[in-house]
Order: sequence, then structure tokens, then C-alpha cells
Amino acid sequence: MSRHSIEPGPIPKHAQLKEILTEVCHDDLRPGDSLPGERVLEEVFGVSRITVRRAIGDMVADGTVESFRGKGTFVAKRPLRSDLSLGSFTAEMTQQGAEPSAMILVSERTEPPESVAEFLGDGPHLHLVRVRLGDGLPYSVDDAWYNARLVPGLLERPVHTSVYSILASKFDVPIDEAEQVCTAAAATADVGRALGIDVGQPVLRIRRLSSSRGRPVEVCTSTYRPDRYTLRMRLRDGRE
Repeated sequence: MSRHSIEPGPIPKHAQLKEILTEVCHDDLRPGDSLPGERVLEEVFGVSRITVRRAIGDMVADGTVESFRGKGTFVAKRPLRSDLSLGSFTAEMTQQGAEPSAMILVSERTEPPESVAEFLGDGPHLHLVRVRLGDGLPYSVDDAWYNARLVPGLLERPVHTSVYSILASKFDVPIDEAEQVCTAAAATADVGRALGIDVGQPVLRIRRLSSSRGRPVEVCTSTYRPDRYTLRMRLRDGRE
């Protein structure tokens, strides 16, 4: 942090300090890392404790850090950002510097509900329910069905990793097209337990129908904690 300094001028000192510390959090620290204490920040930047506390308070308010009395200030967990691409959760997590993993809740070959059979065809099909984790924290519950005619041995593979990678490399079934719908919902008891949230708390639900070379492969309903997941879309003027 010694490469930064507070400069005299019209920008308030606390705003300058907040900008410096925010840059440090994004570039030099990882979620969960601690910031230096108030006294250290006072000495390094030559500012008052009031200035330090105001800068930290503003960072807490915008979600950059979390402050705990008697423990210190820590870089907050960053929401997973998704650009609504065909990439997997594992790939998105890895690209954003987090360690992906999964906890398997259901792994079975069984008859699907009618809403799934409408896309995949008559069953039985493969049912896989996983809690998706980033750095050990739950981000989503994925309730997925896979076409047993195309990927019959999928559930014998290490499905705690990227299923999309397994589909492409082991079955020659790369996901190349998908349709998905995003809705708001309320957490059920099962989802609340898996994600560590209260029943009825708002969640983001994404239902995806995925295909490979025109063949139906997957029906997946993913339920996300909204404080750990952000959808980002890039829009362009479609007029000629």
C-alpha cells in the first residue's frame, strides 16, 4: 500500500482512502483476507482515525468489506458474475479466482416428471442434484436431468466437477445451445437448508434446456443465493 498516497485537493481524504483500499482489495487481496488495523492505516496514510473509520464504513456499505467488532475488517466474498453464456459453473468460478466444488444430494436413474420428459423424451433418465460451492460456500442448488440415451454412464463419472466437461470429453456431447429463463422465487425448506438461508427468502431461479448438435441433453433448474450471484448482460441496439 506504500505506492498509494492521500493527495491534497478537492477530493475528501476519506473518499481517497476508500478508493485506495478498494483497489487493494480487488488487486492484492482475496475474499476473507484481513485489512490492516485502524492504527496502521492512520500511520501509513497520515490521516485521522475518523477518516479511516469513514472510509471503512463506506466500504462496508457497498459490500467491499465486512467489519467485525473485536476481530477486524475482511474482504467480503464477491458475488459470482455470470454473462449468461454456455460456460459451466466450474469454469465461471475458476475464471473469477474461486475454488469450485460440489456436494451431491441425489444421483439416480429414474422416471422424470412430465415437464422434463417433454424436452428429453420418455425416461428413465439420469437425475443429479448438487449444491455448488465456491471456496467452500454454497452458491446454488442445481437440480438437473440428463438424457440417458446420450450419456448412459454419466453418474459413474466424477460429477462433483464440471459435468459439461465430462459430457464433451467422455461422451462427445458438447453443449452448444441452450435456452434459459430467469425468475425470482422464494426458498423452499430443502433449498434453504442447502444454501444456509431462511425459508421464504428471495432466491434467483434459472431453468436451462441444453442441447448438443440439435439433440436434447439437459434440463437443469439452478437456484442461487442472490447475495452470491450476479447476472450481467451486454445489450446492443438491434436497429439497422
